Amino acid sequence: MLLRFFSLILIFCSTAIYADCRAPIKMAALTWESGQFTSALIKQILELGYDCEVTEISGSSAAQENAVIQNDLQLIAEVWVGRSEVLQQGLDQQKVQLVGNTLQGGAQQGWYIPAYLQQQYPDLTDLDSLSQYAHLFVTGTTTEKGRFLNCPTGWACQTFNQRLLENTGLLKDYQAVLPGTGAALDAEIASLYQQKKPILFYYWQPTGFMAKYNFVPIQFPAYREKCWNELLNARSQNRCVSGFPSSTLSVAVSQDFAKQNPEIIKFLEKIQLTPEQLNLAILEMTEQHRPPQQQAEIFLQQHPALWSKWLSPNAAEKMQHALQPAIPAGNWQFNKQFYFPDWDIQQFLNTKTKSVVDVLATPLRQVSAAIQRYMVQPVITLLIVVPAWLWIVLTGLLAWHSSRQIWFAMLSMFGLFVIGAFGLWAALIQTTALLFCAVLLTVIVGVPVGIWMAFHPRSYRVLQPVLDVMQTMPSFVYLIPILMLFGLGYVPAVFATMIYAIAPLIRLTALGITQIDSEIRESAEAFGTTPRQRLFWVILPLARPSMMVGLNQTVMMSLSMVVLASMIGAPGLGENVLIAIQTLNVGQGLESGSAIVILAIIIDRISQAYGRKRGQPNA
Repeated sequence: MLLRFFSLILIFCSTAIYADCRAPIKMAALTWESGQFTSALIKQILELGYDCEVTEISGSSAAQENAVIQNDLQLIAEVWVGRSEVLQQGLDQQKVQLVGNTLQGGAQQGWYIPAYLQQQYPDLTDLDSLSQYAHLFVTGTTTEKGRFLNCPTGWACQTFNQRLLENTGLLKDYQAVLPGTGAALDAEIASLYQQKKPILFYYWQPTGFMAKYNFVPIQFPAYREKCWNELLNARSQNRCVSGFPSSTLSVAVSQDFAKQNPEIIKFLEKIQLTPEQLNLAILEMTEQHRPPQQQAEIFLQQHPALWSKWLSPNAAEKMQHALQPAIPAGNWQFNKQFYFPDWDIQQFLNTKTKSVVDVLATPLRQVSAAIQRYMVQPVITLLIVVPAWLWIVLTGLLAWHSSRQIWFAMLSMFGLFVIGAFGLWAALIQTTALLFCAVLLTVIVGVPVGIWMAFHPRSYRVLQPVLDVMQTMPSFVYLIPILMLFGLGYVPAVFATMIYAIAPLIRLTALGITQIDSEIRESAEAFGTTPRQRLFWVILPLARPSMMVGLNQTVMMSLSMVVLASMIGAPGLGENVLIAIQTLNVGQGLESGSAIVILAIIIDRISQAYGRKRGQPNA
C-alpha cells in the first residue's frame, strides 16, 4: 500500500515536471475548412505532445477575437493577418500576439470563373473583358445585371469587393450578391459548376473546394499596398484599383498565454504547411466526410518527419508513442460498432440528394427565376415606389381600423418612423417583401390543405406526423436542400420560410372547421345550400377566428426566419443582424433587432385585432 502511494506521488511529480501547459487551454472552434483542420492539428499536438487540456469554444470570428483579447480564449489557430479590425486593436493594446506562419507562401484570394467558361470564351480573362461578357452572368435574381457572388456576409472582403466593382466601373454591369455564409457560397458555386453554368465569384485558398474544382482567376493589376488600404475603407473616395495581396496565416494567442507557455510558443512559431499539403488534407476531409480531428490524426501518422521538426525532443517522443500503433481511419476515438450497429445514413442521404439536385436543379432554378421576376420583384418595386411617409400613414390607418384604438395607430406610425430614422427603411422594405410573399404562398397552400384535412379525417391522421416534423425540425435544416435546389436569394428564403411556418395555419384551419357545431352544418344543408355555398358562406366565416390565429402564428414564425434567411443570401433586416454578429457591432445589432421587434409587434397586433369579433376585448 505504501509502495503504491509513493508510486502515485512519483507519477504526479513527473507529470508536473514534464507538462508544458500551465493551465487548461481554450481555443477557438473555427468554421472554415482550413481553420478547422489547422485547429485540429494543433489541438492534437498540444494534447498528445504537451499534455495540455484543450477545449474548443464556438462563436463568430469577431467574438472569438475579442475573447482572445480578454484572455477568455487563449488561442486561435488560423487568422488572416491584417484582415480584422478587432484583432488589430488587440495587437495595438499588446494584449494579443501573432505567432508563426502556418502556410508557406501565404493565402491567396481573388475573383474566379470556371475553366470551362474561359475555354468557351478565351477573351474572358481580365477586368476589361468582364464588362463585355456581363450578359453571361445574368440570373433571375439580378434581372438585367450580371451576378457577382461576394464573400460571406460580414467579412472584410465584402467591403473591398464592392469598392473594386465601383472603382472599375463594373457596378453598372454587375450586382454584388451576398451569399450569407461560406457554406451557402460553396453550395451555390458547386451546384452551378455541375450544371456547367457561368459563375463569377470571390474566393480564397487554401480550401479543398479550390482543389476539387477547376477554376481560373480573373487577372487584376499588380498589388499596391497604399491602394489596397484605401479599398479596405468603405468611406474612402479614392478610385484606385489594386490586385489582391497574399495573406499571412498566423496563430493568435493572448499575451498572458504567450508569457506563461514559452515552449508552446516555440512550437507554434515552427509549424508550417505547404499549400499542396493543406489543400489535399482539406479535400480528403470534405470528400470522405471525416471530422477534422480524424483527418488531423491521419495527417500526423503520415508525416512524422514533418511535425517532429516543430516539436521539442520530449514532445516529439510523446507524440510518437501516442500515435503508435496507428489507429485505422474510422476508429479514431472508439469502435462505435462495439456499442451500436452502424446505421449512419449520411452518405446515403448525400448521394440521393445529389441525384435529386442533378435532375431538378435546372428546372427549379427556372421556377425560382420566374417567381423572382413575376412575384417578388413586383412586390419590392411597389413597396419602393410608394413614399415612406405614405406607408407610415397607411399603416397607422390600418392599425386604427383593426383595433379602433388611436394610441395603437400613433405608436405604429412612430415605430416605422424610428426604423427609418435608424437608416433601415430599405432593409425594412426588403424584409416586408420577403414576408408578404412567404405568407401569401403559405395561405395559398395551407388553407386548402387545412380544409381538406378537416373533411377527410384519415388524411389528417396521415399528415399529422408530417406536420409534427415540420414544426419541430430545426429551421437550419430546411435551408440545406432549399439552397441546393433554388440557389441564393429571395426565392429559396421564401420557400424555406413557407415550409417552416405553414404547419400552424394548416392545423388551426382544420381545427376551426372541425369545431363548428354539426347542427349548424345540418341547418345550412336543410336550407338547400350547395357544398360550395356552405363552405364559403357558413363554415369559413365561423372558422375565421381560429384561422386568423393560425395566420398570426404563421406571420410570427415567418419573421423568426428573417435572420436565418439572410444566411442563404436574402437581404433585409436579417442581413444587417448577421453582419452585426460577424463584426461584433453591438449598435448595428440593436438597431436591426429593434426594427424586427417593432415590425413584429405591429403585424401581431393588427392580425390579432382582425381575428377577433368586433367589440371583443384584447386578450
